Amino acid sequence: MGKRTQGRKIYKTKEKNYYGKTPMGKALSVALTVLLIGGIGFIGYSVAEPIVNYTKKKGDDTSASTTAAATDYIISTEDASVPPAETDLREPAVYKAAAFRVGDLISTDSLKAALNRIPSGQNFEYIEIPLKISGGNIYYTSSVMYAVNSGAVQNTISLSEVVNIIESAGYKPAALISAFNDSRVPSIDPTAGYVTYATGEQWIDNDLDAGGKPWMTPYSSTAVNYIGDIVTEVSSAGFDRIICTDMVFPNFRRSDLELLSEELSSKKRFQALTSAANLFYDRAVANGASMSIEISASDLLRDNADIINEPLYLNVKSLIVKIDIDEISGGVATDTTVYDFNGTAADKTAKMLELIKNKLSAYPDTAIRLSGTSIGTDELLKAKEVIKDYGFKSYVIG
Repeated sequence: MGKRTQGRKIYKTKEKNYYGKTPMGKALSVALTVLLIGGIGFIGYSVAEPIVNYTKKKGDDTSASTTAAATDYIISTEDASVPPAETDLREPAVYKAAAFRVGDLISTDSLKAALNRIPSGQNFEYIEIPLKISGGNIYYTSSVMYAVNSGAVQNTISLSEVVNIIESAGYKPAALISAFNDSRVPSIDPTAGYVTYATGEQWIDNDLDAGGKPWMTPYSSTAVNYIGDIVTEVSSAGFDRIICTDMVFPNFRRSDLELLSEELSSKKRFQALTSAANLFYDRAVANGASMSIEISASDLLRDNADIINEPLYLNVKSLIVKIDIDEISGGVATDTTVYDFNGTAADKTAKMLELIKNKLSAYPDTAIRLSGTSIGTDELLKAKEVIKDYGFKSYVIG
């Protein structure tokens, strides 16, 4: 068995206190001053946002045998020399959106037809468009190198066409971009995905004959920069909001973790996700767009939503929690409990919100997305009324 890759060292510095030979009164004065300054400094250090440095190691191996632990990021969990951003005390803006499906992007005509099917009287402001979906496929004419070379691009519709059609109908365009649930890019560049630390072999999420596939990892600069380039391309085309989905790790089994880098078993692994999210956020904001992160309500219930574990690390403050009625109707199993969801879509929504509401307390700017293909839009709209009882004003339907 190969030697485990060691994590990078984190260096901390301590200030030294120097005391001169002075009269007693002056000594007391200096001591009090030092204590006062030290106390203020300690408070500032305690609440400051951590620094996340994106650096490239000299001599990094970019071959297929590079392990996931050989990351291009130095993430310090203890240094915090930058003060946190000022708290925005304004009430979050209400977000009301209708989410379209991949089939609505086949052509400009199909997109216009979808706009005509939007239920009246809902006051939707945004239309969410699935530009990059789970698995890695892209449904617009991307010019990003890895998108083209991996065969991910499935459509000929352009971003400018999508933006113009949506805005002409009186709505704002929002883009759904799946991040790390992507098997396209690791298939042509294994360094973008998870590999075993002993042999450098590519990790897949199941046996090949059961449809196993690789995933991209937030520990890879190739993967993170690829999604960052997609965010840049989309936000510069005029999309008003970027919604990043699949900002998660795969559901690793114990046997998987024994083969992979030890950092994937660490409680601090969330920092790789927040670092990536902050880079995507910077790319979006640079082009005048806002950004949200969409997480699954089921993942939240299973405690598999690492990215929101520490709000101070995350520059993105807007969340969208997706309640997939189809998914939860079959039950949601955690390590200790199996939760059943029965009744109408509204009943199931209410039960899920009751279970997860406390986990969202640090994120007041949260929208609830209600989706499902086995139920009609009218049922989703009835379920939408339930979310108001739990204090959520923003919603996405579809």
